[in-house]
Amino acid sequence: VQLWESGGGQVQPGDSLRLSCTGSGLSMSEYVMAWFRQAPGPERELIASIGSTGLETLYGDSVKGRFTITKDNAGNTVYLHMNNLRPGDTSVYYCAGRRGTKPKMAESSFAYWGQGTQVTVSE
Repeated sequence: VQLWESGGGQVQPGDSLRLSCTGSGLSMSEYVMAWFRQAPGPERELIASIGSTGLETLYGDSVKGRFTITKDNAGNTVYLHMNNLRPGDTSVYYCAGRRGTKPKMAESSFAYWGQGTQVTVSE
């Protein structure tokens, strides 16, 4: 299984950005997918998780109401739609996946990870 993130970049506060994660060696219809970002320290912060059907989602408190996770199972792609970006959203964003049905929040739950894409929010 391999995951590739794309769509990162530098934007201004209040802007929007969409991240994409495309997978190979898996069928996303059988996988829970998630977006994490690197927090200060060694752990990663959950941003959003989506179940295998795409109907169930979980969000981290810091992004609720601003970010939306969606999934295209036919295209083996998961997206993170980010609105009203803030300087505090600056980080490396990672796509993660695990076989299963229900969305998960714990970093340790996910077996497969992408390399990450940088998002920078600044004036």
